[in-house]
Amino acid sequence: MTTAPAPFKAALVQLRSGLMPADNLVEATRLIREAAAQGAQYIQTPEVTNVMQENRKALFELLASEADDASLAAYRALAAELKVHLHIGSLALKASPERAANRSFLIGPDGDILASYDKIHMFDIDLENGESYRESANYQPGETAVLADLPWGTLGLTICYDLRFPSLFRALAEAGASFIAAPAAFTRRTGEAHWHTLLRARAIENGCYIFAAAQGGLHQNKRETFGHSLIVDPWGTIIAEGGTDLGVIMAEIDPARVEAVRKSIPSLQHGRRFSIRDTRRQPGHLHAVRGSA
Repeated sequence: MTTAPAPFKAALVQLRSGLMPADNLVEATRLIREAAAQGAQYIQTPEVTNVMQENRKALFELLASEADDASLAAYRALAAELKVHLHIGSLALKASPERAANRSFLIGPDGDILASYDKIHMFDIDLENGESYRESANYQPGETAVLADLPWGTLGLTICYDLRFPSLFRALAEAGASFIAAPAAFTRRTGEAHWHTLLRARAIENGCYIFAAAQGGLHQNKRETFGHSLIVDPWGTIIAEGGTDLGVIMAEIDPARVEAVRKSIPSLQHGRRFSIRDTRRQPGHLHAVRGSA
């Protein structure tokens, strides 16, 4: 009989990233140190930890490649110094002269990059209140889902808008993820409407912990994000939550809880393949029926 891994402490760092990567690095480093001082063994930051900038020209003037990015190098050194698993929710990096990557990094306690993940789903939306976002104008989408080993189980990686695509979370859970990361920069409007519901649903559907560090508050670029970083347990219970201010939220994570919930409701084992029969009438047929009446 296998023994479940021991509980561990997870921390989410809530940020309000501004326009300058160097300033954001200082603020994030301060909070990561605070989390480690409180005993966190896994620490996650939000999406676009290094810079939040929509202006294309200004953004590309700031971006560096993964190999040359000063923030990534600093976070690798910090993880090694603090001896923690540091998950940088995402960095905006230069992938090519024309496109950036929205890339997440899991860094081990020795400073090595254990896994990286490029956000698959691009946030291209027009909200009813007039807000409009075109992530695909600057960023290239990823094409590969990613799993990574933690000492306490398997972690699945996602970023922000991926949250609205349950098939990605299901695939990660079916592949063995006990924890799924969803670092984000949700808008205030969509966050108020959907953030808690979507995160709880993804945890319940897959019987896993969800770790979701968030950006929160009014940013220098005038964008407003929702905040409310959340840790959700496999039953869908919120066990830690932030507000809109910068800070650290923490919870003790019990990996055995995943096994217990999945044994109680084994939906991951009950999924079945199915086909779709489309019995809708073709437009031409509908016109014919109406014409004969």
